[in-house]
Amino acid sequence: MNRRHQTLTGVSLSLALFLTLPAAGQTPEELRDDVLALTGPGTDGRAVGTPGAATARRYLISELEAAGARLLPGQDGLGIPFRFISGVEDRGSSLRAGGHKRFGSDQVKAFAFSETGEVRGELYFVGYGIRVPENAGVTYDSYAGHDVRDKVVVVLRYFPDDVQDETRSVLNRHADFRSKASAARDQGAAGMVMITGPGSEGAGELAPDGFDISAPGSQGILAVSIDGAAGDRLFAGTGVSLAEVQRSLDSGEVDAGSFPLPGFATLAVDLERTPTSGANVVGILPAADGSLDPPYVAVGAHYDHLGMGGGGSLNPHAPPAVHPGADDNASGTAAVLALARTVADSPLARPVLVGFWSGEESGLLGSRAFLRDAIRPDQLAAYINLDMVGRLEENRLTVQAMGSSSVWPGIVERANVPGGFDLALSDDPYLPTDSSAFNSESVPTLNLFTGTHPDYHRPSDTADKLNYEGLARIARFTGLVARRVAESDPVPEFVEVERAPETATSRVSMRAYTGTIPEYATEIEGLLLGGVMAGGPAETAGLQKGDVIVEFAGTPVLNIYDYMNALEAARIGEPLTVVFLRNGERHEVTLVPTARP
Repeated sequence: MNRRHQTLTGVSLSLALFLTLPAAGQTPEELRDDVLALTGPGTDGRAVGTPGAATARRYLISELEAAGARLLPGQDGLGIPFRFISGVEDRGSSLRAGGHKRFGSDQVKAFAFSETGEVRGELYFVGYGIRVPENAGVTYDSYAGHDVRDKVVVVLRYFPDDVQDETRSVLNRHADFRSKASAARDQGAAGMVMITGPGSEGAGELAPDGFDISAPGSQGILAVSIDGAAGDRLFAGTGVSLAEVQRSLDSGEVDAGSFPLPGFATLAVDLERTPTSGANVVGILPAADGSLDPPYVAVGAHYDHLGMGGGGSLNPHAPPAVHPGADDNASGTAAVLALARTVADSPLARPVLVGFWSGEESGLLGSRAFLRDAIRPDQLAAYINLDMVGRLEENRLTVQAMGSSSVWPGIVERANVPGGFDLALSDDPYLPTDSSAFNSESVPTLNLFTGTHPDYHRPSDTADKLNYEGLARIARFTGLVARRVAESDPVPEFVEVERAPETATSRVSMRAYTGTIPEYATEIEGLLLGGVMAGGPAETAGLQKGDVIVEFAGTPVLNIYDYMNALEAARIGEPLTVVFLRNGERHEVTLVPTARP
């Protein structure tokens, strides 16, 4: 990220205005009280959809009610629920192979992305089950010369162990569970069975189920892992052991492990996906004239965190422990609460929408659901997001997404005359936080951030480590920015930021860039576009937000993983065909990838 650093000093009149702004809820002590409430007993890390998140939500609702927040039109309360898939349960998948017994739930585990159903076909072993695109600089295709159509393929987990470092890096990118399932599906296989080989770490163990809360849909093929004992039974009668085959594969002999196995297999998968409710907290604070009519000045922060850790924790090998998320993002939540109390005492020229989002850590679930189901984006004048603003050091405050409106430089500069921060400014609005959801809906956005630290996504991100004096200053600064937006007439104009492609040093080795913005956490088949980059290849080709890509360069696309795998095969500057659905109708365009920015 390119940053320019700037310190802006103030005049006495503006400084006096800043220091005499209504201070309700903006003292360091009051901010500390909010952070302690959000990280204290019963909140348990505030993971989306958990009782801990509900505890935090009740606190936020009570505080907004005390500030006099009104309901968003069309809603029954300040808490606005949304649905997501929180998990997948294998209710009894099985494999019957040849003359062997039926392997049940103690030896067979379905992947969370598997289809549900039953298939029957010949067994065919295809080594590590990896297909590397031609332009990756490495030649490796476990399926080359082998017809696995309608067969149940058997693959090894991981990738060859004894190949050179450069080759290992490439193979690793195509060795995840979903990539192997996609490769099998694209070759026409009816199902995939994975074994952790005797020469691999965790030999003979069942693989994890591969569940991804942000992309819970299926991969379009039945897929399971089996234990080592079941794997050995599949190789009985072949005259060769799985250990021998793996040793040959690990030395780089791709075709050493591709051959039919005896008999037919019946693969049955029975999965149940668990729908769960999360909830955002959203209220409207009236304008100075009492109006509740849009467009609103929106200010928000995500209040969820990682719960007991899980896949997002950077403390992965320790026992599960509460991740309090004091900086990420009780700090931003407390600052927004402070601003809400101030606005309640001293209303702005426009009504203010205050939003607390859940599910940010799981793929912006809450903010995306809010924009999809609860409001029209054109009802928002602008959105200011606060994410990790509790560790102000050396007076450095990062303000991101400045390029999303031409008004931001002037507004931010004027707000910082009394604020006095050493600002690090960035135009880029494509950030891993909720502001990106608003930017994708053409809402001018800003994101405030004080930087990462060694406690990020760890149990040590605790309330005692925050700079509450700095947090109070950031809350006041945010209030000044919001006030300037409220006084803007007309409302800020949205600017779509174009990323300038970098000069490619190797047109073959670099991953091609399409300029698509995927919409995550949907169960739709295909890749739903949340937007396209201004001036990028997708926009040039005619793709739009809301289109659903179902085929890319001849490869079927059922989800984001299929799309990323297909993208590996794209060549910079070489036209390819994209098939997509728009309003249910099938269309086809030609897209020319560029170098990835």
